Amino acid sequence: MNARTEPARAQADAIARPPLVRELLLVAGLFLVYKLGRQLATGHTGEAFRNADRVWDLERAVHLPGESSVQNLLLHGDTLIHIANTYYATVHFPATAAFLIWLYLRRPAHYVRSRRVLAVVTAAALVVHLTFPLAPPRMLAAAGLLDTGQVYGPSVYGSPETDHLSNQFAAMPSLHFGWALMVAIGLIVATRSRWRWLWLLHPLVTLLVIVGTANHYWLDAIVATAMLGLALVVIQLPQRATTTAGRGADRLVPAPRSEESADEGAVLVGADR
Repeated sequence: MNARTEPARAQADAIARPPLVRELLLVAGLFLVYKLGRQLATGHTGEAFRNADRVWDLERAVHLPGESSVQNLLLHGDTLIHIANTYYATVHFPATAAFLIWLYLRRPAHYVRSRRVLAVVTAAALVVHLTFPLAPPRMLAAAGLLDTGQVYGPSVYGSPETDHLSNQFAAMPSLHFGWALMVAIGLIVATRSRWRWLWLLHPLVTLLVIVGTANHYWLDAIVATAMLGLALVVIQLPQRATTTAGRGADRLVPAPRSEESADEGAVLVGADR
């Protein structure tokens, strides 16, 4: 039984892993399209601030906790707020890239679906950025929040008038949070360690950071969560199943998507520790 399972698993991994050069070009292309697309949403300052007022009023109407409560906790010490600013500036892209690289090398079936989910969420976020420009709470006078990046450093943004590298009016949804949550979900599903649930600390810390540094509203994270949930429903991740042949012989099977994909699921994709 094991002799047949191991070759089948190796064969499935080899088939599931897409060509590296193609993936590099695809990911780089998606990133460039997203960066260029964000620039199309610039120049809508008035609309962005009107939308910010609406979001702020909606959060108060539904009694969401004030963003200032998180920021006040971070402002207890210069070191803590500096760490939060550094986390915001440096963890977002490297953590997601490391997640995709590890899946590509070790869990190719999970990689394909995770990359698709991230692409769908990012594309949907770009549409929202274009149609609903939103000034972050650090720019909203009614919020009474500090721009911690500018005050304490490090900051990833310059003045909105002179910053031509990023669109600062693209607060909703928060891809910082959406990507972090996808990283945690992907690693929880793709691994078997009893400690895998600790990956949820990544989106939790990210949430506190993006709110406490006044870069995002609570609602930005809520919308990102809803969009990720919809993407996961449409593009299901492989699910873990257990076998009765051999102790601890867990295996992963792709979630069925159609009759056509049922034939592809005949070969099981294994999941080592």
